[in-house]
Amino acid sequence: MLKPSDKWTWYYDEGEGHLMLDLGDDIVFKTNLPKKLLVDCAFGINEFSVDDASSFQTFREQIATLDITEPRQAELTLYCVAAKRFHKTVQPRSWFFDRSNNGDAPEEGDIVYLENQHNSGYFIVLDVGESASLCSYIDLEEYILAPSKELQFGQAIKVMHDRLTVTGKVHARQQVFMAG
Repeated sequence: MLKPSDKWTWYYDEGEGHLMLDLGDDIVFKTNLPKKLLVDCAFGINEFSVDDASSFQTFREQIATLDITEPRQAELTLYCVAAKRFHKTVQPRSWFFDRSNNGDAPEEGDIVYLENQHNSGYFIVLDVGESASLCSYIDLEEYILAPSKELQFGQAIKVMHDRLTVTGKVHARQQVFMAG
């Protein structure tokens, strides 16, 4: 599994039109954050900070429980860290989701369930606000928000807490131990 390093560097690549992460050894990770979603500081050179490493660990622990391949886990973890640090403050897009009967406030790293008339899916909480949180979509199939609008794996959306159902168990892998 990928391990954070203080040698990693965030930068915006004008040619790619996205935020990038230089992992060293000629390895560059392209985030899913285009220019229009980035805060101003993302357009300079930014070191992978201690806060980034802490977020990386929080997200990686939760993502490790998902039933997706290790490369996809690493990809999702980096998408989450990038969005937490560099995603512009946006208004909630709660109208895409049904209200939840669960009133629990989420915590950073929680896996939450959202549904609407088109489908349902799981998200990881990136940044918790007073009444809404930035969440990243964690399923591999696209999530239909409306007939002509969908979310892809790793994309972030801000949602009011009254739409979220906090769950950590539904998407978890189950380990089986053999006695012999």
